[in-house]
Amino acid sequence: MFEGLSDKLSGIFDTLTRRGALSESDVNTAMREVRRALLEADVALDVVRDFTEKVRVQAIGANVVKSVTPGQMVVKIVNDVLIETLGSTAETIDLSASPPVAIMMVGLQGAGKTTTTAKIARRLTDRMKRKVLMASLDVKRPAAQEQLAVLGRQVGVDTLPIVAGQTPVQIAQRAEQAARLQGYDVVLLDTAGRTHIDEPLMEEMAEIKRAASPHEILLVADSLTGQDAVNLARNFNDRVGITGIVLTRTDGDGRGGAALSMRAVTGKPIKLIGTGEKVEDLDDFNPQRIANRILGMGDIVALVEKAAASIDAEKAQAIAEKMRKGKFDLDDMAEQLAQVEKIGGLGGIMGMLPGIAKMKDQIASRIDDKMIKRQRAIILSMTRAERRNPDVLKASRKKRIAAGAGMKVEDVNRLLKQHRQMADMMKAMGGANKRGPMGKMAQMFGLGGGGMPSPEQMAELQKQMGGAAPQLPEKPPPGLTSGGPLLPNGLPGIGGPKLPGLGGGTPGGFNPFGKKK
Repeated sequence: MFEGLSDKLSGIFDTLTRRGALSESDVNTAMREVRRALLEADVALDVVRDFTEKVRVQAIGANVVKSVTPGQMVVKIVNDVLIETLGSTAETIDLSASPPVAIMMVGLQGAGKTTTTAKIARRLTDRMKRKVLMASLDVKRPAAQEQLAVLGRQVGVDTLPIVAGQTPVQIAQRAEQAARLQGYDVVLLDTAGRTHIDEPLMEEMAEIKRAASPHEILLVADSLTGQDAVNLARNFNDRVGITGIVLTRTDGDGRGGAALSMRAVTGKPIKLIGTGEKVEDLDDFNPQRIANRILGMGDIVALVEKAAASIDAEKAQAIAEKMRKGKFDLDDMAEQLAQVEKIGGLGGIMGMLPGIAKMKDQIASRIDDKMIKRQRAIILSMTRAERRNPDVLKASRKKRIAAGAGMKVEDVNRLLKQHRQMADMMKAMGGANKRGPMGKMAQMFGLGGGGMPSPEQMAELQKQMGGAAPQLPEKPPPGLTSGGPLLPNGLPGIGGPKLPGLGGGTPGGFNPFGKKK
């Protein structure tokens, strides 16, 4: 997400931070480069001007000149202005109205309105425990109503029965009546789109708005359209008055122009971002955390939240109990690998760790999420007795397991070695000092017996781990190719001192969780 912009800004800031002192000309030169990077990212020109001017005024001030680390001070200023541009505070969907709360989804055809409607419905049902009804008002696109019905069955959310021949306004009125009579908390209205903005589309949106009186009007926009998404938001806001924006396909957006311009141009907050095709791939838009990711500082809090949402609490507790007793068999390892896949795979996890973004090109060849599937295949080729007691695995058994998984005996041996390392780490983690960062992470992943931490605790953890991106070398360190220094404490939910499938630990021994006590 926003990789192109992140890479360019990181290069600019690396040049600044290497200087012992900064002159006004140094700052002006850097701002010209930032300006060029933002324009190439398709950020609105007015937003670019305001952004660079705010940074420049603060960066040539006395606080920066007198600072011990002026380069880092400039990075902090850019981070603060970036957060301000993105919206300062996170805003979620507002449900503070008498039920049923009507939420109207608007946007152009192909932006992902129907899929996003299902994602929001699932989110409101699972996280906020609301009873949700979805209704498709799209009578123009073939099978649009049937598509929402199919998605409703997939996410376990009710959809309004299809009645042929009704107009969008009639469907909206019927949906509101059905929601009121059947005790629904929220009704989601999926409206029709067009390939472009035209008068009939806007008139239809206005009629639906008058009939349904929605509490929220969410514009669904494709982030890949860049500057055009901003123009779209401005037009919809002028005609129907949107209350928030949902950006889709941000996982494929390397520029970030739409995200950086939306709030400043329209004054409306970005509330949610779509990060993938699956129904669970919908995240809150948090300006501070997005800014941290753009500047290569990682997003530990998002990683923890994703893990908490993906990990089965009962299974985690059962594994935690076994760890405390010093037991960790191959069944447990298979479960841990499955959890890594749920969180987003090794690539997704690496993208959220502070400092790793700078080295993604160097480590991309070493990170293969298919490796996790292959490792699970090896474990599943074993008998139950072999998984519970790996010590019985001799040469003949390893040969049979390798053949069953379509792998080599060397791969089986490598997996068993990683299991022993994980078992040692998990045993240590089960009794980790709860006061240190490792203990906090253990608690977050269900290993400390204290449940999930509060938002304040997670914010403090983010401050500890990602307050500033570590300065990493430009070339791959020895740890990538020659089994260099290992991560002392390991990564929770991933596996021991070495990441599964990498065989060499995290790059250069980088350890965001503090030094080994």
